[in-house]
Amino acid sequence: MGQKVNPIGFRLAVSKDWRSKWFAAGKDYADKLHEDLKIRQYLKERLQFAALSRVVIERAWASVRVTLHTSRPGLIIGRKGSEIERMTSDLSKICNGANVKIDIVEIRKPELDAQLVAEQVAVQLERRISFRRAMKRAVQTTMDFGADGIRIRCAGRLGGADIARAEWYREGKVPLQTLRVPLDYGFAEARTVYGVIGVKCWVNKKEEAERAPSGNGGGERRERDRDREQRGPRRPRNNAPAPQA
Repeated sequence: MGQKVNPIGFRLAVSKDWRSKWFAAGKDYADKLHEDLKIRQYLKERLQFAALSRVVIERAWASVRVTLHTSRPGLIIGRKGSEIERMTSDLSKICNGANVKIDIVEIRKPELDAQLVAEQVAVQLERRISFRRAMKRAVQTTMDFGADGIRIRCAGRLGGADIARAEWYREGKVPLQTLRVPLDYGFAEARTVYGVIGVKCWVNKKEEAERAPSGNGGGERRERDRDREQRGPRRPRNNAPAPQA
């Protein structure tokens, strides 16, 4: 039917967590929702080249905690924390004077983060690099860093063509409907002279701790055999003579 669902929202409360964590009711909900949108827009514009993967916003009473997941924390902090102080004051104005605290979480392997991979491909498209080369390079780099699979899709006027189209590459396993698989999703836009090209990326990360088989399988089997011996021989069926001891 052509109906789509966002991969992040599809996995909420299963393998993904909410990116806005607070509760409000009535008009207060609408006000805080618009504040969140302004915060995300401000950070997206200010940290355009800081490899910002995602923003998590938490609220408690009159305080707001903003957690930035990035692979370049030094670029966000600035010299002697000057950038952090400036952003804190700007976000406090957006939140109507609320107490704002900014936390930074470093991403150790940006090559396995779907959002950063999509943004990297978008940057290369804006620099007029061939979309096929950019996509293949991203696929190869992600697989080299140990991913189980990756799928990347570009749509728009690829290569300056008059008719828009979509092309995609996939390598490895990318099960989109299996919720237990640690699948990551990212989306970015490349604003070229021909128009906007959308880049979608799905990365199948390896699970940190593989599920080990239970070690009591043999013990449970021995207990069942012991119980069966204690119960004695089975009852005869269809009036068959009982087995003699």
